[in-house]
Amino acid sequence: MRDICLAKKIFKNENLSLVVVKNGKVLFKSKDRGIKPLYLAVTERREVLEGASVVDKVIGKAAAMLCVYGKFHEIHTEVISKEAKEILRENEIKHTYEELTFRIMNRSGADLCPMEKISMKLNDVEKLLNEIDMFLKNSS
Repeated sequence: MRDICLAKKIFKNENLSLVVVKNGKVLFKSKDRGIKPLYLAVTERREVLEGASVVDKVIGKAAAMLCVYGKFHEIHTEVISKEAKEILRENEIKHTYEELTFRIMNRSGADLCPMEKISMKLNDVEKLLNEIDMFLKNSS
């Protein structure tokens, strides 16, 4: 079974928010919401993630930048922003999705997702990692 197919199956069966599979093995999975699971995966396990397949609930610009940083091979998501789709295409990361949206909104739908706001002004992944780290520390 292809890694992306296995990741999709596990994602659905276990009701996860993120699953990362490589060579038929689950490297990371989470039920946590937001950017935190993907951030933890690429900062704690980056050395083993290159070439892995990922299924994530939502991919906005910040998540797409993290996917490039993690050197993922293939991604599937329920929702992707147009900007995230373009980042993945430019970096030749295979991707599929269920819904394409202009921007990722926050959970209430009243404003942009905080990660979208942060990533709007950034194109440097190292700066993004620092901003996400500060955001996560301030929100816990």
